[in-house]
Amino acid sequence: MLPEATLDQARSLLALMDAKGMTLATAESCTGGLIAAALTAIAGSSSVVVAGFVTYANDAKHKMVGVQSETLAARGAVSEEVAREMAEGARGRAGVSLALSCTGIAGPGGATPGKPVGLVFIGCAREGAATQVERHVFPGDRAAVRAATVAAALDLAARSIKGG
Repeated sequence: MLPEATLDQARSLLALMDAKGMTLATAESCTGGLIAAALTAIAGSSSVVVAGFVTYANDAKHKMVGVQSETLAARGAVSEEVAREMAEGARGRAGVSLALSCTGIAGPGGATPGKPVGLVFIGCAREGAATQVERHVFPGDRAAVRAATVAAALDLAARSIKGG
């Protein structure tokens, strides 16, 4: 269950996007669909939300949203470049005006040198704007990292729309 504050964020983002006639898709790895779940928990979200891709495995990232195999091999799944390609691929494949992506290490395992537990990259590809990618290192356990990722992704989308 997501915190009420996150559902409020989702409500606000949906209202903003609906007012502007925008549509949205997600491409999620470490959250396993929680961003889409937060958005679709809101009644009426179908006027904005078009699709959600859960691309947990590298092969899914490649096949479903077009992340280049070369990018995965060179940079690893948890990278700015993969988050960018996930967002851009989801936007293109779903035919939406904005797509959010996330890839990270929710823990408790999976950390490598330079990539600690809690490291998450969140992407936002918006029609008519440069794709934004943010790097975060969220504290806490797996649930906390995933919840923080959802909140940060919704915030990034809202800032992207309001800023441009």
